Amino acid sequence: MRRLWRRLARGVSRALPKRLYARSLIIVIAPMILLQSVIAFVFMERHWQTVTQRLSQAVTRDIAAVIDVIETYEETTEDGEEDYSEIIRIAQERLALQISIEPPDPLPPPGPKPFFSILDRTLSEEITRQIGRPFWLDTVGNSNIIEIRIQLDGKVLRIFARRSQAYASNTHIFLLWMVGTSLVLLAIAVAFLRNQIRPILQLAEAADSFGKGRPTPSNFKPRGAEEIRRAGSAFVLMRERIERQIEQRTAMLTGVSHDLRTILTRFKLQLALARSKADIKALDQDIEDMRSMLEGYLSFARGDAAEDHGAFDLASFFDKMREEARLMGCEFEASLSGKREVLVRPNAFSRLLTNVISNGFRYASTVSVDAVHGRGSLVITVDDDGPGIPPEKREDVFKPFVRLDAARNQDESGTGLGLSIARDIARGHGGDIMLEDSPLGGLRVVIRVPA
Repeated sequence: MRRLWRRLARGVSRALPKRLYARSLIIVIAPMILLQSVIAFVFMERHWQTVTQRLSQAVTRDIAAVIDVIETYEETTEDGEEDYSEIIRIAQERLALQISIEPPDPLPPPGPKPFFSILDRTLSEEITRQIGRPFWLDTVGNSNIIEIRIQLDGKVLRIFARRSQAYASNTHIFLLWMVGTSLVLLAIAVAFLRNQIRPILQLAEAADSFGKGRPTPSNFKPRGAEEIRRAGSAFVLMRERIERQIEQRTAMLTGVSHDLRTILTRFKLQLALARSKADIKALDQDIEDMRSMLEGYLSFARGDAAEDHGAFDLASFFDKMREEARLMGCEFEASLSGKREVLVRPNAFSRLLTNVISNGFRYASTVSVDAVHGRGSLVITVDDDGPGIPPEKREDVFKPFVRLDAARNQDESGTGLGLSIARDIARGHGGDIMLEDSPLGGLRVVIRVPA
């Protein structure tokens, strides 16, 4: 039983809309529909039933009175035939009933009864209770007239009455007022809901843009209800703190880099003036390694956070990579599906692709790149036939300063920051980089970024 309830709950959850605006509309509409349903079922049903029953009782009493008059005061003409003209006149003028006395033909067979008809049920019950004779009743259709036939002794009484005499027919006016008022209230609720949902959507858009490294929309400002304003203000303060922290970190690293570069330049100058010493070559290599490590660390820590977004031409970049592959003696293939331009931070994204593809040039003889740009995303797949990286070590190569014996890293001579910088740039754009097995036998690098 519990499992059944869980399946039912999951089914309802999947059927419900996922957007806040649609769910808010359901919260407003569902109680309104439930309330109207209860009113229509309880009040209107009772109203129809009570009024219709009293009207049907009155019509049936009039018919019963006509029958009593017919059976009590029968008149005959000079020819010996029964005369009912005076009774017909009284029924028409006093009781608003059109009656006729017909030969004793059998009553028509009962017709199909409507599924929901208070008039048919109530009037049949009253005729059975007050008159107690065989009868035939026709209340089906949209006619304003109802027909009743009652079997009497040696004759059939045929009565035509207006539907309004036996049925509360003006109830639809109340229903129209109720539905019309509900539609007006619903329109007002939709307008207010739209104004309340819009600030939430703007906040989500601003947070998404900031998470992808894009500038916050210029028209973003905390607005709406107090809780939404507080959330918007908290987001603005958080963004300012993060940007201030990035600026402080970049400024600090720039100062450290400047000071270390000055010392390294002094070392190189002293080494240049002391070329006669035997250990100059080793010291010169150490200084070059320190410079490479410093530049790599600064690039990784800075992450090009201050660079603005712009158009990056993938086709032109692949042409440059073809030239580099030719110089390094590698076979290079590139294919592009969709738009050739993508909105990213151009310099950072160029460094990302260069780090990944150049690693392939360094460790493989064949590199294949497939780029698919469409439906709001860019997926670039880089395959090669190199030695690859074991699956259990693929996450380790993304850690700063981690180099594996068999790992492929662009910084062969130094820091091991190539793939770390690449993933940092990809995540700064709201995407990521994954390593997989390549069908060429080497490593596959999958780059996914929103675009």
